[in-house]
Amino acid sequence: MTISWLDAAILGLIQGLTEFLPISSSAHLRIAGEFLPSAADPGATFTAITQIGTEAAVLVYFWSDIRRIAEAWLRQNVLRTSHDADHARMGWLIIVGSIPIVVLGLLFKDQIEHGLRNLYITASALVLFGIVLGIADRVGAKRVPIARLTWRDGIFFGFAQAMALIPGVSRSGGTISAGLLMGYTREAAARYSFLLAVPAVFGSGFYQLFKSMGQENVVGPGQTALATLIAFAVGYAVIVFFLRLVATRSYLPFVFYRIVLGLAIIALLWTGQLSPL
Repeated sequence: MTISWLDAAILGLIQGLTEFLPISSSAHLRIAGEFLPSAADPGATFTAITQIGTEAAVLVYFWSDIRRIAEAWLRQNVLRTSHDADHARMGWLIIVGSIPIVVLGLLFKDQIEHGLRNLYITASALVLFGIVLGIADRVGAKRVPIARLTWRDGIFFGFAQAMALIPGVSRSGGTISAGLLMGYTREAAARYSFLLAVPAVFGSGFYQLFKSMGQENVVGPGQTALATLIAFAVGYAVIVFFLRLVATRSYLPFVFYRIVLGLAIIALLWTGQLSPL
């Protein structure tokens, strides 16, 4: 069954609302598909493409940072001219930190698009990594600024981001948890999480976009485009809200939300109200 325009708009709204919060947008899209009138999993392709919209919001919001990083990196490594060493180094950290998700994404491509979309896995990941986020927020020193990011920590951030290939983990939740456990401030962990996601999400999204051309999908191209545009607009507003929130508040509400949602999905699966596949 093809997802309708209304369903696509709802999924785009969900994508925009959840991409940057540590609650897993892929999990919410997977779960939401079961409750829409079409009752269809929108699929990994739809998820990856709509993430282009939310990452476009990152480009707009962090444009000055991204421009300075890209310019410094190009001056250092291509033009061989004077450059800002700190920004050039950040460019290398983002590149190195993106390697784990690219390699693991290619190695486990079939599992990501099919087997790992089992709702038991999604619900369990919501609960487990919600607990991890809560522990990280509780015990993390929250003292290290983003300017003191090391190569070791950048790679660790990268592997944490790669965990988000499993629906329910959350790209921002995984990287923010890793950052907090390494002693970074909430704002530093969130900021680097957003920057690190840019190459991985755009790469995955455009790969899935080109691969889907000429193929029959659960979501049509028009509906996917609508969802992506909505995800962009809503995602931008969420970035503004989220960065202001984490500067002063804990992640505890997100921890409770993840655990309650995960347990609710498991209960619905056990009672036969939802199918795991």
